[in-house]
Amino acid sequence: MKIIRHLDSHGKIGYAARQSDGSFCVLNGDLFGEYHMTEEKANVAKLLSPIAPVSIPCIGLNYRHHAAESGAPIPTWPVVFHKPISAVQNPGDAIELPTKLASHQVDYECELAIIIGKRAKNVSKANALDYVLGYTCANDVSARDWQREWGGSQWCRGKSFDTFCPLGPWIVTTDEIPNPNALQIKTLINGEVLQDWNTNDMIFDVPTLIEFLSGSTTLLPGTVILTGTPHGVGMARDPKRWLIPGDEVSIEIEGIGTLTNPVINEA
Repeated sequence: MKIIRHLDSHGKIGYAARQSDGSFCVLNGDLFGEYHMTEEKANVAKLLSPIAPVSIPCIGLNYRHHAAESGAPIPTWPVVFHKPISAVQNPGDAIELPTKLASHQVDYECELAIIIGKRAKNVSKANALDYVLGYTCANDVSARDWQREWGGSQWCRGKSFDTFCPLGPWIVTTDEIPNPNALQIKTLINGEVLQDWNTNDMIFDVPTLIEFLSGSTTLLPGTVILTGTPHGVGMARDPKRWLIPGDEVSIEIEGIGTLTNPVINEA
């Protein structure tokens, strides 16, 4: 099932399921409990991020080829940082390049996002996928100057600006993606393919990440885990490719769909 979160024409937030003809039917119930699809057509005025996360733990340097292009050793343990929930952006809405805390090195990162569907603590790798509601596309937008030079050795400042976590366009439930580590994943800017790889290059696969992140730590329903990006990011290119106003960034993941956002300057 492909699940959207949306506004209707009256400004009310709802969930709906995408049909094969591109229309949407209303979902009733609790997304993290019992829910069902009705025959009522949804009044979709605007797509929202498919989940309003309660937490966004992220994994860095999780693709072997990306670690190599970054000149970093293969990590022994997952590299963890967090984005604030205020960084979330909707499909179709703009990525804003910071001007108050200005950055001129804003980068793109296509990522598979995991949506945790039920409370998880000390989960084993063997049953980790039982705690997943589904998957969506994410863009881990990153201000590299703040990440690498001005962030006090921490990544969070460069990863946390408003609009730096586009999500969407929908959640694809696990029955449609039995193996999340066998998906083509791409970034396109203005139609040009800049990242094109496969989630099978992850150093720590999806079950391993859930086991690690839930160790002595409760992952609440609605937690969104960003799983890292493949090689081809802007900072590793020659010449470097930073986002500029007027760009259109699309993240494509096999079996999920396409998340597209324009780029503008912060007002």
